Amino acid sequence: MTTTTERETDAPAGQDDPSTPEQDAAAAPPRRRAAGTLWTGVRGAGATAGAAIRSVAARAWARTTPVLGVVSPFGWAVLVLTAAAWWAGVVLRWEEWAVVAVTVTVALIGAVVFVLGRLRYDVTLDVASRRVGVGDRAVGRLLVRNGSSRTMLPAVMELQVGQGIATFPVPRLRADSEHEEIFAVPTHRRAVIPLGPVRSVRADPLGLLRRELTWTEPEELFVHPRTLPLSGSSTGLLHDLEGRITPDISDSDVSFHALRDYVPGDDRRHIHWKSTARTGQLMVRQFEETRRSRLAVILSTREEDYADPEEFELAVSVCGSLGLQAIREDGGLTVLVQRGRVRGDHRTRLLDDLTRLELQPARTSLAEVARVASATVTDASVVAVVVGSKVTPTDLRAAAVRLPVDARLVAMQCVPGAKVSRGRVADMQVLTLGELSDLPNALRRMND
Repeated sequence: MTTTTERETDAPAGQDDPSTPEQDAAAAPPRRRAAGTLWTGVRGAGATAGAAIRSVAARAWARTTPVLGVVSPFGWAVLVLTAAAWWAGVVLRWEEWAVVAVTVTVALIGAVVFVLGRLRYDVTLDVASRRVGVGDRAVGRLLVRNGSSRTMLPAVMELQVGQGIATFPVPRLRADSEHEEIFAVPTHRRAVIPLGPVRSVRADPLGLLRRELTWTEPEELFVHPRTLPLSGSSTGLLHDLEGRITPDISDSDVSFHALRDYVPGDDRRHIHWKSTARTGQLMVRQFEETRRSRLAVILSTREEDYADPEEFELAVSVCGSLGLQAIREDGGLTVLVQRGRVRGDHRTRLLDDLTRLELQPARTSLAEVARVASATVTDASVVAVVVGSKVTPTDLRAAAVRLPVDARLVAMQCVPGAKVSRGRVADMQVLTLGELSDLPNALRRMND
């Protein structure tokens, strides 16, 4: 074992000392060790003092914030002006500034009177429905009740609606009295609109002080995309009781294919006794494997695939209409976008997730999403690709070759104002939609 002294002697000049601080302290003279211990104690005491100072500062800030937060930016400017006016009036003996100081001080004292007092409101924010469609009425109710035993002075309630703020004046309320406000939220576009919180605001007429109290938690209002109900015959989905017949042969299914000789191990329930009696040899049934109809929708959310936001809104509506029809028919549904998968197990969850979608620049191309769909949705019978006008036939061809070969492929290109048309790229049918109402007719034309 090599000692610390040997390592110090053998270490070449210009290289760092490889010894550890603990070993150095053990080998150092007593005075050096005492100095190191003293320095360690000083550092520990400094850290403890720093933590104590931070704790005291945090407690002081927590206590003073409710008071300092009441002063508006304009109020801080007036406070600075007041201090300067008093200094000029008292120290420099300027009578004009003394008059200004007295006037502003009276204004500040009056502002304090406006914001003083304890508020005891019972505030209820009630929305008739947290999920509405584009263009539907979204009505809410704000109920303010005086929960104290004394009369409350007038106040103002502020409700945050999206990026804006709605204000509702609350009159003077006696004990146990109520004030109700009915409001409507615009629902012109698909969006997730934050509602709340509701804050009460008391301020002086000059705007020097402003006291805010929060009474409710924020909520979300979902404005779902516009969708269109589709009939079973118009969707183009393979929907029947037995499912979709595939070329695969199975020993147990519902679609009869042929008879073959019995092999030890076959299920005796599938023995065809009439053919066995006629040929004198055991014969068993063979079936064609069937698959339940499943719809996979690939919705592009790349900003580069759309000419304007209106195209994307139409694409989201088309995706929602197809998805809701698949859910109503109790078929399987998978919706894929550039950033992952949209929930398709329930109509509400599907529409909620579609409402949150936004156009974003993304490196993931349509072909890469198609490759993910081919690997994860292997049982899809119909694959619908919903895109905008900026997607080229080359892009669609690259996506088509990566999708399952045994699935029916259809691309829906959303171009507002365009006429309904039908084309083909590789094994994929391409439908051009100018508006949402064109969707049922376009799907019916798929089978023409």
